[in-house]
Amino acid sequence: MKCFADGELPQERKVYPAVQISHPAVTLGHIIQRAEQSVRFFLPEATTEIQEVKNMSQLKKIQSSLLEMKSIYALAAIAMLLALRIVLGFFANSTLPFFGNNVKLSAAFLPIAVTGVMFGPIPAAIVGALGDILSCIIAPTGAYFPGFTINGFITGFIYGMFLYKNNVTPLRVVLAWFTNMLCVETFLTAFWLYTLYGGGSTPYTVYLTARFISVAVKCIPEIILVFALGKLAGKIRVPHAIKRT
Repeated sequence: MKCFADGELPQERKVYPAVQISHPAVTLGHIIQRAEQSVRFFLPEATTEIQEVKNMSQLKKIQSSLLEMKSIYALAAIAMLLALRIVLGFFANSTLPFFGNNVKLSAAFLPIAVTGVMFGPIPAAIVGALGDILSCIIAPTGAYFPGFTINGFITGFIYGMFLYKNNVTPLRVVLAWFTNMLCVETFLTAFWLYTLYGGGSTPYTVYLTARFISVAVKCIPEIILVFALGKLAGKIRVPHAIKRT
């Protein structure tokens, strides 16, 4: 057998192992495919539910939230959240005088947001609207005005559409909060106040400016509270929340 000076065999005498190493991307894709097949085989129901959540349209989200109210457990939880919204509306609120009484801090919106996370836009909208109506019946502070009931309904609907059947992430919470604050707490509330108290003497822009100040002050604490409670509420599983037929 001839060897070269460097001690290597001639090229025609070399033997290579019959092992083929795939590209890492191909190997990883194969592993993921096998894992998905295993999950579908052993947990077909879980896979179907996950896929339903991914493909859930906004209309299906509304329909699913309606089905939530078929469960007695869900109705009991929604009723408790409604009661909590009323109690917090009475006791967990304060006005900051150094902002000219334009900024009112209240925790009454938190049960509405939690209802949106757990049960969807329709139950959350009901909690928001009924909370305002029942508060006026139990302890009226003036004449009933339906505009604020509309505010509560829209607030619950917005939080439910953004956070129901979705991971409660900081981005989703910020989007839900800013959508509600811009549409409801700023422009719509300013219009209601202008309708009630403005008349022809105080222009609409005065109320609008006051609402922008209020939103700027409440921004950070409310977003943090919604995110923290939303993450906690997202982990709660109500038994038989959706009755399947």
